[in-house]
Amino acid sequence: MSCHIVQHHPPCFTCRVLLLIDVQAGMLHERSGVPSRQSVRSNIERILHCARSEKHPPLIIHVRNSGEVSDPDEPNTPGWHLVFPPLPHEPVIDKRKNNAFDGTNLGELIHPTAEVIVVGMQSEYCIRATCGAALARGNEVILIRGAHATFDRVEIWNGGTVTKAHVLERQVEAELDDAGVSLLDMEEVPQLFKDR
Repeated sequence: MSCHIVQHHPPCFTCRVLLLIDVQAGMLHERSGVPSRQSVRSNIERILHCARSEKHPPLIIHVRNSGEVSDPDEPNTPGWHLVFPPLPHEPVIDKRKNNAFDGTNLGELIHPTAEVIVVGMQSEYCIRATCGAALARGNEVILIRGAHATFDRVEIWNGGTVTKAHVLERQVEAELDDAGVSLLDMEEVPQLFKDR
């Protein structure tokens, strides 16, 4: 796929938004990141590249989680930094809760009728909460399979069994699909940001 990146363009505040949630160094760290870190990083990079390459690109918003002291995403620590540096016109929203709209100005940046394309981490926390909040606002929400991820989860209440990350990711996709989120595959990305 060849895409030419347009460096200076006016953002689109009403039609389409690419929301990158918690695409931070700690989540994609080579040793301690999510299990699917290599493929998810590559897929998000491809989506971001295509979005930036469009003649009429979407508004691209980077959401960054700010953890507590000693968390991997504690502000101003290596794990807190964004993996893909925002361009000058791309807003960065710092959040402290799973729902990226809660306690931030994200709702002021995204028009209630905008189509919101979501990628990032973690599937069962910030992705689920933010997609649900966007639906409740009236936004059309699209989640890209293979461009969101989480960690394996130890089920302490269930004898310490482990639910694998890919199982959790599929569960969240099923829940969000039932709620009204549209799920797309990576093969559909080249057409995703075209004028439709």
